[in-house]
Amino acid sequence: MAEQEFPPTATIDFDDFQKVEVRVGTVVRSELFPEARRPALKLWVDFGPEIGERKSSAQLTKHYTPEGLVGRQVAAVLNFPSKQIGKFMSEFLVLGFPDDDGEVVLVGVDHPVPNGGRLY
Repeated sequence: MAEQEFPPTATIDFDDFQKVEVRVGTVVRSELFPEARRPALKLWVDFGPEIGERKSSAQLTKHYTPEGLVGRQVAAVLNFPSKQIGKFMSEFLVLGFPDDDGEVVLVGVDHPVPNGGRLY
C-alpha cells in the first residue's frame, strides 16, 4: 500500500490546535480483535487519574503484538466521539504515521511522562 496522499490544508491558529486534545497514556491491556473487518487490536490505555482508562481499536497488527504493547506509552486524540466497531466501543484515536507500505507506526514518547499529559 502506498502512502496516503492528503490535499494541502488551510493554515490554523493556536486556538484551532488547542481544540484537538492529544494526550499520552500507557497501554495496560491489549488483545487481538478477530471480529474486526481488517486485522486490528483492542487497546486499553490508562490516561491518568483525571481521565482514567479508555479503550480503542487500532489496525496495528503489522508491527505490534498485544503483549508487546502492554506498558508502552502512546499518543492519542481523546475528544473525538466514541465509535462502535462491532460489539466494541472505541473511545479514542491512537496516533501513528504510515511506514513505506502504509502500515501504522505508533507515535510515542522517548522518555516516560505522566499519563494524561497533554501535547503542547
